[in-house]
Amino acid sequence: MAWFKDWFNTSYYHTLYGQRDDNEAKLFINNLLNFLNPHEGARFLDLACGKGRHSFDLCSHGYSVCGVDLSTESVAEAKKLENAHLEFDVHDMRKPYKQAYFDYVCNLFTSFGYFDKQEDNLLTLSAVCQDLKPKGVFVQDFFNAHKVQKNLVPYELKSVDGIDFEITKEIIDKRVIKTIRFKDQNEDFEFQEKVSLFDLEDFKAMYKESDLDLLHCFGDYQLNPFDPETSDRLILIAHKP
Repeated sequence: MAWFKDWFNTSYYHTLYGQRDDNEAKLFINNLLNFLNPHEGARFLDLACGKGRHSFDLCSHGYSVCGVDLSTESVAEAKKLENAHLEFDVHDMRKPYKQAYFDYVCNLFTSFGYFDKQEDNLLTLSAVCQDLKPKGVFVQDFFNAHKVQKNLVPYELKSVDGIDFEITKEIIDKRVIKTIRFKDQNEDFEFQEKVSLFDLEDFKAMYKESDLDLLHCFGDYQLNPFDPETSDRLILIAHKP
């Protein structure tokens, strides 16, 4: 089984990452919408939406939003947020969802580069292109691979809700391999995360192959210019011709 099918579908994933900054997410969505200036009634697809925090923020601005994720557990939780303009569905990002239906597709918080085969990453971007209307816009928020490599912390111990998570990181074949070990109720657990270290040039090449035109590149959630040495994020805005 692929690591993400296993790890994202366990409650321990949400225990470990449950302290993420919702205010930061709201700030990013605000800045993004101010920049994009979507028309009234625009349709958004939140690709790999998790529990739906970005989807909910997008919807709160008056847009029609659909969030999709492979994790049945995350989608079940996200569905508690549903309303007339917000829906969630279980879906594999490598396949088109609703072709030529969305004005915007968003892929946020480094929810990409999980696959062992490069063809699966390209299938994902091809599906994005198919889901977009002509002139539709794709927003992709990834980590800054250069900074991640430079500042990699090989080991850390994180205690959350009485569980001690031992986390080790290493780089193998241009991928960050994070191993997470812990014990709960006298049972030992081990999970992994594997994310490709794609840089700006990698994305440019993948977009070109997927018929997406790169328009803008930012380096943080305030949408400052991207600097490979100092930026925390790599935020790309592309469109379908």
